[in-house]
Formats: sequence, structure tokens, C-alpha cells
Amino acid sequence: MHELSIAHNLIQIASAAAHEEGISRVTAVHLKLGALSGVVKDALLFGYDIAAEGTVLEGSKLVIEEIPVIVNCPNCGQVELPNIQRFRCPNCDAITPEMIHGKELEISALEYEEDDPGGVESPPLIKAEEVKE
Repeated sequence: MHELSIAHNLIQIASAAAHEEGISRVTAVHLKLGALSGVVKDALLFGYDIAAEGTVLEGSKLVIEEIPVIVNCPNCGQVELPNIQRFRCPNCDAITPEMIHGKELEISALEYEEDDPGGVESPPLIKAEEVKE
């Protein structure tokens, strides 16, 4: 299950970003996950909780935005593929080898709480980091 190593890498990246900003508690990590990323969403969610134990992300939630496969059709422009097994335009049936979206695996934002006595939640810290295995 390579999702556990990916989850561990996510935790390292998010922890480093939180440390750099002086954040002691992260409440959520937002992740963009492409349909062709090769990552199983449920396995990643399971691995995330395990990898987060004992870190500033312990107890946080992983919020996954699933990104569909978008290709560039030479006739129709950008189109979403309804079937990732068939790289042909769903409108005109042209071959569509140029992929625009669908391989994403990146952190798009962190949500966190500040350590002030008022207990006010801060706006998301935006950190676009590419996740590597």
C-alpha cells in the first residue's frame, strides 16, 4: 500500500509548512487528487490518520478534492473524459493525447487554529506543494 508512504510525505510537507509559519495545530489539510494520480482515496484517508499520529496534524482531517481527467481535443478544446480508459473526445471521438488535468496530487491549503486566548480560528494558510513519493 503505497498510500501510507504518500500520507507520510503529506504529513511531512504540511508539518514543515506549519512549523515555518509558527502554527502549532493544523485542523485540516486540503488535497487535490487527480483521477490518474494512481492513488486510492480510501487507502490514503486511512494512511493519513496513522501518519498524523504524534504530529501537529494529529486529529486533523484530510479533505480531498477529486480532479477529473481533462484533455485538450484538437476539435472541441478542453473536455472532461467520462471514461479514463478511453482517451477520445466524448463529443467528436478524436484522439486526445494532451492531458490538462487529472494527475494532480498536491496540497492546496492548510486550516489551522492560532494559539491566541480568544480561540479564534484563522483563515486557511495556502501552500501549494507538490507531493512526491
